[in-house]
Amino acid sequence: MLTISLGPFAVPLDRVLVMVAALVAAAIGHLVGRSRQTGIVDTLTEMLIAGVIAARVAFVAIWFDTYRGAPWSMLDIRDGGFTPWAGVGAASLLAVWRSWRRPALRKPLAAGLLAGTLAWSAMWGALHIMFEETAGLPQAALTTLAGEKVSLASVADGKPLVVNLWASWCPPCRREMPLLAAEQDRATDLSFVFVNQGEDRAAAERYLATVQLDLANVMLDPGGAFGREVRSAALPTTLFYAADGRLVDTHLGELSTASLASKLAVLRGR
Repeated sequence: MLTISLGPFAVPLDRVLVMVAALVAAAIGHLVGRSRQTGIVDTLTEMLIAGVIAARVAFVAIWFDTYRGAPWSMLDIRDGGFTPWAGVGAASLLAVWRSWRRPALRKPLAAGLLAGTLAWSAMWGALHIMFEETAGLPQAALTTLAGEKVSLASVADGKPLVVNLWASWCPPCRREMPLLAAEQDRATDLSFVFVNQGEDRAAAERYLATVQLDLANVMLDPGGAFGREVRSAALPTTLFYAADGRLVDTHLGELSTASLASKLAVLRGR
């Protein structure tokens, strides 16, 4: 499951896990610190903000060359460009500093962070086991624009595979499509598949002709069976599979040059 539906919104699962872990941490911290009326919510909020900023700054620094041509895009965190170890490090340093400044905070903060970490680990472990049971390339039938039935394995042809779920009515899909098209032309060591969700052949071809995109491996999934199999209700979704069919990484939302480059580096094992 890549997303969880909350009313009309599809929320990325990793963010849900972080929110649940934070709530667990806040609750345990409150219970441990209530005798001294010491809460940890403010500190957790500060840790979250510091972690997000540090993770973004580190990512931009690593992929600075890709941001150089469009400096303002460094601020657009919608591309999902974060470096987790930098965020965790910054948040941990802030927790240590706050605990040193306020001794009464040490016990509830330590208990809360331990509880939150255990909660996140348990949820992530359960999901990992669930995904392992359905490992491998999706089996949902796809149809080419020519009307032929194909499998992902035949398209991959033994190469690592990038699968993009899109629709012509989806603005972020349209914005990232030229980037993916250019990468498809460059990356001869990878295979790319563009799986249209919920539209017919005419709609897909009309859009591609209008924007003058020449894409290989455009597939149709009018009933959305592929999206359900990969457990994503959000568009665009991009999946990165190793040559042996393992799901290596995912990206929900619009890709930037930097976020795509970082995902492909993982896919290539760099």
